[in-house]
Amino acid sequence: MPTGFEKVFGCLAASQIGSAMGAAVEGWSWQAIRERYGRLEELLPYEHYQNGWQRPPGTTEDGIERQRVFLRAIRRARGRPTADDVAAVWREEVDSEKAAWCMEPFDRHLIRLAKAGVPASELGRFNPYTGLVSLSRSCHPIGLINAGDPAQASRDVRAVGRVLQQPLGDGLAWAGVVAAGIAAALVPDATVEAVLAAARGAGGPAFLGEIRRALEVAERTGDPVAMREKFDAYYSGHGTAYAASQANEVVSKALAVFQATKGSPREAVVTAVNFSRDTDCLAAVAGGLAGALSGTADLQPEWLAQLDAATEVNPYTNLKLSLEAQAHVVWDGLEAEAERAAGRAAALRAIREA
Repeated sequence: MPTGFEKVFGCLAASQIGSAMGAAVEGWSWQAIRERYGRLEELLPYEHYQNGWQRPPGTTEDGIERQRVFLRAIRRARGRPTADDVAAVWREEVDSEKAAWCMEPFDRHLIRLAKAGVPASELGRFNPYTGLVSLSRSCHPIGLINAGDPAQASRDVRAVGRVLQQPLGDGLAWAGVVAAGIAAALVPDATVEAVLAAARGAGGPAFLGEIRRALEVAERTGDPVAMREKFDAYYSGHGTAYAASQANEVVSKALAVFQATKGSPREAVVTAVNFSRDTDCLAAVAGGLAGALSGTADLQPEWLAQLDAATEVNPYTNLKLSLEAQAHVVWDGLEAEAERAAGRAAALRAIREA
């Protein structure tokens, strides 16, 4: 059984490996991936945004840059961050010019608004894309810092996420599903079903039908990779901005991959990378859930080493720390949260006994 720290490490590592591996084939059909690679399970160089930067294998992309901002906010807050903590990181610690190389245009727009003084809780109103997966695929640190409390993890993501997405869209709520699953996964005796139950509970009635349908696909299909063809019947949007990157599609598929691969980080990542459409986001969500449950035991050591090597030479990243050092940011925050909780409990006992 993995330790608590190994679960934190596993969540961050698997999500970032999935992002880096999936980025090389993002937007491809599964048929094209199969024709080119058979079964892709290695880190490859790739280029995003057609800006001429050939990223070395293991380089992560915009979603992980958001994740790293959340890590900085946790370090700043020494525990659970607020939207104000995230906005302060954007204002004081993120170079918006560098962000042009590794983040989406709407990210850069929001960073500039934060620097201009727009209140943190209002920033997401200026993002025109209401249902994107951008928060769901980057909210892992918020789930981790709420270890063992899925309901609070979901509430925190909805509050903190207002820096990124509009409050009335589905994007915040689907991110709450992911964060709740991650928080539940950190419990020592957590199971795949316990994680899925927490995710379903956070989604509420509006999302249960779509989640249930995705999990039924996983149950009916013997080979996890074969699910991709089943899902093509449900999700096939093209021709509009971010058509393959809607949170409902990516999170539902990720829960199915997590279930079908029985919480194995390696299999969740590789299955998702070969799935088609928004492969990096899918692998980040499915891998993060699996890593939070199972740690890093079945992740290939060379993947971890390559992620760290790519981060070290990345001139544009928001946080140049190794995976282990990133995990320590969360772990230090959890220790601080535990101390605060103990102090609060002692104060309540004193009040009751007075």
